[in-house]
Amino acid sequence: MITRYALFEGQIRDGQSEAFRAAVLAEILPKWQAFPGALSVRVTFAESRDDGAPEYPMILAINYPDLASVEAALASPARTEARAATEAVLSRFFTGKIHHHVTTAHEYGAS
Repeated sequence: MITRYALFEGQIRDGQSEAFRAAVLAEILPKWQAFPGALSVRVTFAESRDDGAPEYPMILAINYPDLASVEAALASPARTEARAATEAVLSRFFTGKIHHHVTTAHEYGAS
C-alpha cells in the first residue's frame, strides 16, 4: 500500500482550533474522499507534541493501492477541487506551509 501524507506545519490562529477542525471536516474532507483510487483518508489533528518539536496541527494520510493510483489522483479534477477548498480553509485559519511525502506502508497488528 502507498500512503501520501500532507504535513501541515505551522499554527492555527489563536482561538480558532475547533473552527479549523470543523471546516476541514465539512469543507475539505469530502474533496479528499473523492480522489480516484483512494482506499482511505485519515485526518489527524494534533493534541500535543514533544518540547521543541515542530508544530503540525494537522496531518493528512491518503492510502492508495499503488503509485499509479497516486499519480492518477494528483492529475484528477478532484485534486484541483481539493486544493481550492484547502486554500479557502487555510486562508481563514492557518499560517504555515504544507509538505507532502509518499511512502510505502506496512501495517502490523500489536502482539
